[in-house]
Amino acid sequence: MIDSLLLEFMLIGLLGVGSQLVSWRFRFPAIVLMSVAGLLAGPIFGLINPEEDFGELYKPIISLAVAVILFEGSLNLDFKEVKGLGRPVFRIVTFGAFISWILGSLTAHYIAGLSWAVAFTIGGLFIVTGPTVILPLLRQAKLKPRPAKILKWEGIIVDPIGALLAVFAFEIIVFLTGNNESATSLLLFFAASLFAVFLGWICGRCVGWMFETGYVPEFLKSPTVLSIVIACFTIADEIMHETGLLSVTAMGMTLANMHISSIADMRHFKENISLLLISTIFVMLTASLTVDTLLQIFNVQIIGYVALMLFVVRPISIFLSTIRTDLSNSEKLLVGWIAPRGIVALTVAGYFASVLLGEGYEDASILISLTFALVFTTVVAHGFSIGWLAKKLGLSLEGPPGVLIIGGSAFTTGLAKTLEELKVPVLLTDSSWKKLSRARSRGIKSYHGEILSEQTEYYLNMTPYDYMIAATELDSYNALVCTTFVPEFGRNNTFQLSLSNRKEDDLEELVHTVRGRILFKEGASWEELNARVENGYVFRKTTITNQYTFAHYLEGIDKHSLLLFVKRNTGNVEFFNPETNPKGENGDIIVSLMPPIKEFEKIQEKLRRHHKANNSNI
Repeated sequence: MIDSLLLEFMLIGLLGVGSQLVSWRFRFPAIVLMSVAGLLAGPIFGLINPEEDFGELYKPIISLAVAVILFEGSLNLDFKEVKGLGRPVFRIVTFGAFISWILGSLTAHYIAGLSWAVAFTIGGLFIVTGPTVILPLLRQAKLKPRPAKILKWEGIIVDPIGALLAVFAFEIIVFLTGNNESATSLLLFFAASLFAVFLGWICGRCVGWMFETGYVPEFLKSPTVLSIVIACFTIADEIMHETGLLSVTAMGMTLANMHISSIADMRHFKENISLLLISTIFVMLTASLTVDTLLQIFNVQIIGYVALMLFVVRPISIFLSTIRTDLSNSEKLLVGWIAPRGIVALTVAGYFASVLLGEGYEDASILISLTFALVFTTVVAHGFSIGWLAKKLGLSLEGPPGVLIIGGSAFTTGLAKTLEELKVPVLLTDSSWKKLSRARSRGIKSYHGEILSEQTEYYLNMTPYDYMIAATELDSYNALVCTTFVPEFGRNNTFQLSLSNRKEDDLEELVHTVRGRILFKEGASWEELNARVENGYVFRKTTITNQYTFAHYLEGIDKHSLLLFVKRNTGNVEFFNPETNPKGENGDIIVSLMPPIKEFEKIQEKLRRHHKANNSNI
């Protein structure tokens, strides 16, 4: 057992973030690795026990972390995004949640052997999925927009509803089995829930007003929002337990639909904080479990309950609630299967286990084991199956990493066509219809619109594209585009053309943090590349073999040739740039922009052959 709290914090952080890195590298579900890391550090090897070591600080830390995560998720709930999906989403989070509550409660009573009181309380809680588990899965699996948006909206909206439903069920039980004072507490519960929504709305409106009127400087906006989120959650939760989640959700949705420009900047900060919190909280929760709790999971009743929740309760609730909606059977099947439970289920279950035991319900002693069994099973099952099932149902955008090119020109059109011929997903965008004319005439997929416009994210699905190239004639615009999309694509995958040689631009001092990585090489500017294409330079594809190695290729190319990218035999694309120097291996395809010398040689050779054939016929 580690005695130092500082060392324990360090270990929790390393395990959480390390799990994220490993999951990204090997494409494993991150939550599975975090859970396993927590189990190894906690009940299995006994290195840490956060709940025991942190004492009274443990629950507040978990609660505040869940509040921030839920707020960050609700910042993405813009009603414009759900356009066309309003009816399915509404029915899933209302009728679907109610059906799931009833069926889950019946299953808990008849299969898990819980009393009616405990069954209906825990049945309300288990309707949640939540952003802590859904959002990482959606990042991992490239789903088509419709099912991805439905799962995201359901997870974020139902998260506070599930916690409130559990509280509501408990208050009803106390009312039916208690005295007249219980009626008052039931009314207080409804009043507190309404107050929580109002508090979240007013906090969101106040923050938006302060930002729009300039009452908060830029450097204080993120700290201000974080402080108000904590205050909003705490005030509501102190009035009535679990209403704080409803309050921060209302606040986030209010801000998301005010369309304040600075909210987009803060969203990146909140995403980073949320990712760190998810990584550490999952490790803390699983590390706090006991060996007895883990052994209790293998109880036949618990196994039967978990199986029915996965294969019966969830699919039935989705299919019944989406009758007469425009969702296809494939979409219903995918949404009906994907329902991982997460942090909210674990934390709230622990709270109700202690409360119900205090009220004399002895069967509540298995709630922690039951909850962890459901959480871990759903996280593993859904985490490893979402990609495979989406592909089988035709709802996946999984494929080779794609390239998003900004700026229509002769060069970008040729580059896009070459990528397309190599089966690499590519999209060429420009705000000028005229500049996209070459792409349209050559059948290249294009998008006419301003990439920096807020409306673009609602009409342009960027999921298939892993690389972004800003290749307009304006260096400052390219830098702005790259800076805007670095959080989404990553700095290593965001490129812009080399700065032009026009001295009046004076952009050489532009720091690297506010631009993309230089593509190809220094000096390969927009003017230079397009001049080459206009002068007849061609995009040449060369396959590297054991006989014709990359070294042979470099020796044979013209000194004026420009190396563009390597298409690996795995399907990945690696662009040449001043920072990296990829080398071609057996089976790779090297693409370069070459002078038309070889093309002229081929034409001349054909002419010679044709002339020789004519002479022989005479």
